[in-house]
Amino acid sequence: MKKKDPYAALRYKEFNTFLLMRFAIVFAWSMQFIIIEWQVYSLTKNPLSLGIIGLMEVIPAISMALFAGHIVDQKEKKGLLLKCILAFSVISFGLFLLTWPRMVGGFETKTILYGIYFLVFLGGLVRAFLGPTIFSLLALIVPKKVYPNAATWSSSVWQIGAVAGPSVAGFSITWLGVHWSMCFVFGCSLLALILLTQIETKPILNPKIGEPIMESLKEGVKFVFTNKTIFGALTLDMVAVLFGGAVALLPIFAQDILKVGPEGFGVLRAAPAVGALLTMFISAYVPLYKNAGKKLLMAIFAFGVCIIVFGISTIFWLSVLALFLSGVADGISVVIRQTILQLKTPDQMRGRVAAVNSIFVGSSNELGAFESGLTAKLMGTVSAVVFGGTMTLIIVLFTGAKLPSFRNLDLQKDLEEHENQE
Repeated sequence: MKKKDPYAALRYKEFNTFLLMRFAIVFAWSMQFIIIEWQVYSLTKNPLSLGIIGLMEVIPAISMALFAGHIVDQKEKKGLLLKCILAFSVISFGLFLLTWPRMVGGFETKTILYGIYFLVFLGGLVRAFLGPTIFSLLALIVPKKVYPNAATWSSSVWQIGAVAGPSVAGFSITWLGVHWSMCFVFGCSLLALILLTQIETKPILNPKIGEPIMESLKEGVKFVFTNKTIFGALTLDMVAVLFGGAVALLPIFAQDILKVGPEGFGVLRAAPAVGALLTMFISAYVPLYKNAGKKLLMAIFAFGVCIIVFGISTIFWLSVLALFLSGVADGISVVIRQTILQLKTPDQMRGRVAAVNSIFVGSSNELGAFESGLTAKLMGTVSAVVFGGTMTLIIVLFTGAKLPSFRNLDLQKDLEEHENQE
C-alpha cells in the first residue's frame, strides 16, 4: 500500500474553495440554531419548546429526503446548491426580522414563536436538499483515489463550523444581542454564495435522467437496505444519536443547572465539536479503517458513557470535559461512517444514498432533540440525559452481540483499491 498522504485532497484548488464554502454555510447554520435555541427558551422557559424546534425541522427533512435525493441525482449539483444556500439566506433574513426588539415587543410571544417555528420548518425543507447536494458535489471535485481523504477533511471543516458557530453565538448574544447576531448569520450565508460561484459547473453522471421518480426512489432505498455495511452503520449511529441528544438541553443546563450564562452556553455547545474536530485531524494521519466495525462500536459506547457523566455533573468544567470526550467518540464515528458512504456508494446514486443517510442520521439529531425535550418535561432534565446515555449503551451492546459481521467490518481492502486508481 502506498504511503498515506494526509493532504492529498487539499492539493486540489477547487476542493479548497469547496471547504471554505462548506465552512461558511455550516458556521452560519450552527450559529443560527444556537441563537434560536437561546431566544426560544428565553421567551418560554419551557424545555419542551426546545424539542419543538427540533421537531419543526425534522418533519420536512424526513418527509422530503427521498424526493430530494432523486432530484439531486437528476440535476446539476452546483446550480442546485446555489438555490439551497439562497433559500437559507432568505430564512436567515426572516429570523433577523423576527428577533428585532421592536417586533418582539410589538407582538405576542406566541406570534413570535410561531413565526420562528415556521421559518425553522422551511429550513428543514432546505436541509433535505442541502446535505445530499454537498455530498454529491464533493465526489465530482476530487478523483476517487482521494475520496477517503477528502471525506475526512470535509468532515473536519464541518466540525470547525460546528465549533466556531456555537462559540461565536454564545459571545455574540452577549455582545451584540440576538437580533444583530442573526444579521451576522445572514452575512455568512451570502459569503457561502459568493464562494460557490468560484466552483465550476459539473456533469451529471446519472445515466437514467428522466427516470420515473418511484422507480428511482425504490432503487435508492433498496440499495441502502441490501448493503449490510451501509445499513448497519447508519442504523447504529441513528439510534445512538436519537437517545444521546443531550445537546438539545444545553440551554437548560447553562441557565438553570450550571448557571454559566450565554458565554458558558457557548463553551458547552462547542465542547463536543472541538473533540470531534481533534479526532478528525488526527485521523488524517492515523487511519481508522482497519477493524472499523469494532472501532465504531467502541466509539458509540464511549459516547453513551460521556453523556451519562455530563447528565449527573454539577461542575462546569467536568461537564465541558464530558462533552469534549463525547465529541472525540462522535468524531471517530463520523469519519468511519463517511468513509463507508464514499467508498461503497456508486456515483449515480449518491444523492439518494445521502438522502437516506439524512433520514437515518441527520434527522435523528432533531428527533433526539424532541425526545430529550419530551423526556425532560416528563422525568426532569438530568434524568432525561442519563436515560438517553443508558439507552445508547444498551443499543451498542445489543448490536455488537447480534451482528458479528458488522463487528468484524474492515475497510482496509476497499481503501487500497481506491488509492490504486488512477
